[in-house]
Amino acid sequence: MLKKIISTDASKTTIIIRLMVGAVFLSEGIQKFLLPAIRGAGRFEKIGLPSPEFLGIFVGAFEIVCGALILIGLLTRLASVPIIVIMLVAMASTKSEVLAEKGFWEMMHGSRTDWAMLLGSIYLLIRGGGRWSVDRSMEDEG
Repeated sequence: MLKKIISTDASKTTIIIRLMVGAVFLSEGIQKFLLPAIRGAGRFEKIGLPSPEFLGIFVGAFEIVCGALILIGLLTRLASVPIIVIMLVAMASTKSEVLAEKGFWEMMHGSRTDWAMLLGSIYLLIRGGGRWSVDRSMEDEG
């Protein structure tokens, strides 16, 4: 099972996607703790999610851990799964209202970063960490 989770290709360019996705989620997770009123519990309360205090800590912790794992390329496929879930929930809870009130193009404009993070995460789930990842190093050793 571990072999399948850490399997990856030798792509040199996957690091670009890893750096983008990993850095964004590590940063966003840290901000949920540093600025909880606007990035964490306060934001979750504003958009109507249940248990905003718990969610702020829960989501922030997952973003920090998974973002860091993706950055170094350790368990990249596994770390991508919670990030995909976070992005799907974020898009459903924030962009559906924009779509209903302001239309398709405003929703697309407001969700451009969301789409980049979602598709980047899906790419990492499919391809793994790439050549310069801990996953690749572990795979080469085993």
